[in-house]
Amino acid sequence: MSIPKKLKERYTWFKQHSAHEENSSLAFEIISEDKRGLISEISTKIYNLGSDILFFQSWSEYDGKCHTVIQVDNKSNFDAILKSIQEIPEIISVEITSTSKKTWGKRIIIIGGGAQVSSVASGAITEADRHNIRGETISVDTIAVIGEDEISNTIDAVGKLHRVGILVLAGSLMGGKITKSVKNLRSVHGIPVIALNMAGSVTKVCDLVVSDPVEAGVMAVMLISNIGAFNLLKVHGDKY
Repeated sequence: MSIPKKLKERYTWFKQHSAHEENSSLAFEIISEDKRGLISEISTKIYNLGSDILFFQSWSEYDGKCHTVIQVDNKSNFDAILKSIQEIPEIISVEITSTSKKTWGKRIIIIGGGAQVSSVASGAITEADRHNIRGETISVDTIAVIGEDEISNTIDAVGKLHRVGILVLAGSLMGGKITKSVKNLRSVHGIPVIALNMAGSVTKVCDLVVSDPVEAGVMAVMLISNIGAFNLLKVHGDKY
């Protein structure tokens, strides 16, 4: 099975960069009253000060307040942006904070049955701890999901997440819609996929198949580590 061009390009860039190679890039954490057009007003102020928005996330909290996180380029005048945003009447508070990438780093996503997911997570967390002590930032996210439609939908959602380095599928049987979603994730979003050695067609479209769940977690960390020499493009298609 060939490696999609998108995956080659994204993985090469991802592998070469550490989560801490962001220079002085920062983010703004904004709490505000909800108001129609508020996001447009904030982004216009940032644009008028000559800055570019690199990442944007906004949601409503339990109390109805609007919570917004905006990352801008590292050439921005952060103090000027802070002052400009504070001029908006609906703003309750604005703080300059570290970016999500610097705090949480590269993400490993583990999806599948609960028992297998916990085993993969055990290996990934232990290995990530070793790498993070040496200056990297690698985080591990897990969700126990069963059912073809449910797993397929979850894989599709991975492509919409920020900072994902690799996906690990942990289960005993996966195919059908799941296989289609894996193909799409790799070709469209460029995100590599590791699968446990299981029944079903999904193992035929993944980048790596690993029999031992704990080892799969360890390999996931090594494959996206900036420090580690283990490279997906060299071991692609192998079974362990």
